[in-house]
Amino acid sequence: MNEHEVYMKLAINNAVAMKGQTSPNPLVGAVIVNESRIVGVGAHLKAGGPHAEIHALNMAGDQAKGGTMYVTLEPCSHHGRTGPCAVAIVEAGIKKVIVATLDPNPLVAGNGIKILKEANIEVVVGVCEQESINMNEVFNKFITTKTPFITMKSATTLDGKISTFTSDSKWITSLEARKDVHQLRHEHSGILVGVQTVIKDDPELTTRIEHGRNPIRIILDSRLRIPLNSKVVTDQQAETWVFTSKNYSNAARDHLESLGVKVFITSGDEKVNLQDTIRILGENGVSSVLIEGGGEVNASFLGEQLVDKLVLYIAPKIIGGKQAPGFIGGAGIEKMADAINLGDLELIKIGKDYKFVGYPSYE
Repeated sequence: MNEHEVYMKLAINNAVAMKGQTSPNPLVGAVIVNESRIVGVGAHLKAGGPHAEIHALNMAGDQAKGGTMYVTLEPCSHHGRTGPCAVAIVEAGIKKVIVATLDPNPLVAGNGIKILKEANIEVVVGVCEQESINMNEVFNKFITTKTPFITMKSATTLDGKISTFTSDSKWITSLEARKDVHQLRHEHSGILVGVQTVIKDDPELTTRIEHGRNPIRIILDSRLRIPLNSKVVTDQQAETWVFTSKNYSNAARDHLESLGVKVFITSGDEKVNLQDTIRILGENGVSSVLIEGGGEVNASFLGEQLVDKLVLYIAPKIIGGKQAPGFIGGAGIEKMADAINLGDLELIKIGKDYKFVGYPSYE
């Protein structure tokens, strides 16, 4: 690695450490170097708080003047809940700014770079660019489409089963893998399941790690059959949003809303309209959703090409049996040529299990 990459990777590492805290804002890290010494380091900690550049400038103080700033995302140029970082960089006397990637936010989109160059600050763009883009995959989609980034997660045996034929599924994977799942929950704005999962398992759908953030619990329930005594309704550990069809029960809706559950009616006659669901979630600021549903929910989202990322925990076990369900249900495809391919693959060993990550291609 050259000198620029070393400092930028430090900024990226600081940004990634905040994953799950900044939604709906991006992950951003910044490092200030002056005379070959690191004088300021910062990361964006939470939405509404100071940006990474401001934290780094505050740490550097007077030593920022004449220095070089490394920042993982183009400095903002607009007034939001905080002031424009590009202006603060100019006022601090920074002489050079190294940027990993431009900001896809239409409110920025090159304007931050323009402010810096107009102040005669040297700007270099593209150092560790792909790494920065990858770590902000959620923000990059949400800011440009106003719809959430969708991750489908499942845990299976080697033969693709999510339970035995008697519905026994505890536990397919190791404790280490299950802890990793809770980290995933912490990193997402919402967690989604079908009502059948609530009826069968009565899950909490919360994050059980220290200082973990509970996502909004999103339930697909076309007829509002969700039990009023289920944990997602009664435990008050996180918000619960239920999406239903036009075939819902008015009485059930009234009961749920009296218990603090939000009910959203989609345009589907008999089933929940998934396109409506995704649109409504985006309109309400949900930037990322983790699907932890059964085979039918998974098949529906894949069938409508709504899944952006697949995370599959694979245990070295075999269940077998025609009646043991797999993690993808539905009718399936007729021809192998129509199979959904996955790209940008990653395989990570966790405990005794393997975590498979891939991105569906719908071409």
